[in-house]
Amino acid sequence: MSAAVLVIAETRDGVVTPLTRELLGLAREIQAGVGVVSLLFARTDAAAKDLIAHGADRVYWCEGAEDYDAALWLPAAEQVAREAAPDVIVAGHTHSGAELAARLAFRLEGAVATGCTGIAREDGKLLFTRACYGGNVRETVSFAAAPALATVKAGIGEPRRDDARQGEIVMLAAPPVDARTRVVARERESAGPSRLEDARVIVAGGRGLEGPEGFGVIKALADQLGGTVGASRVPCDLGWCPHSWQIGLTGKTVTPDLYIAVGISGAGHHLAGCGNSKTIVAINSDPDAAIFREARFGVVGDYRKVVPALVEALKKT
Repeated sequence: MSAAVLVIAETRDGVVTPLTRELLGLAREIQAGVGVVSLLFARTDAAAKDLIAHGADRVYWCEGAEDYDAALWLPAAEQVAREAAPDVIVAGHTHSGAELAARLAFRLEGAVATGCTGIAREDGKLLFTRACYGGNVRETVSFAAAPALATVKAGIGEPRRDDARQGEIVMLAAPPVDARTRVVARERESAGPSRLEDARVIVAGGRGLEGPEGFGVIKALADQLGGTVGASRVPCDLGWCPHSWQIGLTGKTVTPDLYIAVGISGAGHHLAGCGNSKTIVAINSDPDAAIFREARFGVVGDYRKVVPALVEALKKT
């Protein structure tokens, strides 16, 4: 089978990530009836079966650690790409996906578009849409070089699960690796009950919190809603909160059901990371803040008064 789309899968704790499932849904839309192939690094075949259920026709399974290792993933991805001969390769716009896509494009003499918010096939041509100029403009590009590679942000594809789907699992021998680095320890930061990318409710703070203590105020609201705390770029740069909380063009892309922006002005580079949220609620003392143009609901006022009042009201419901 000659594949039109190759999806680089990512897993976490042995489970296929929501973004990978979205990529498979997107791949089914653009594959032009030829097929979808996926490359998986995992310890068991459970994840491979999940990939098939979500749209993969063939899964190349490299048994081993799921954590990204360029020395292992790059030669394996190159091998699969040369065998499957896809015209497009997609990966999640994650730290590992962005690094792998750039390296793989060089190896295959292709071209890469990072941070895509859309991929379409029109008249046989692949079109990639992504933000530019600090998130204020969208550009659509196509490539003369092949294959085309893209990293895709969350919230673009729609997962489609069908447990009755049939597919092929191909064991892929791990290429010999001359490791030049080794992991000595891992530490995970958590802002709430779920990762930002998976959270259904996010309460995010910006410069308007005026200090790190403001995150304690909004965390109470996030806890009451069973949500996760996020931030715009400025609080992260000022050291008020971890950089892992950053949402925006240079941070994470999130698509929660509810996004509460507290003290966030609404600059384009921040909205590039949260603009696809189903409902945005803005709390800001500046009635002219740009965030109100994007919000479905808005509250003008001091967050130190508004947020605690919301928490108390929620406790009574």
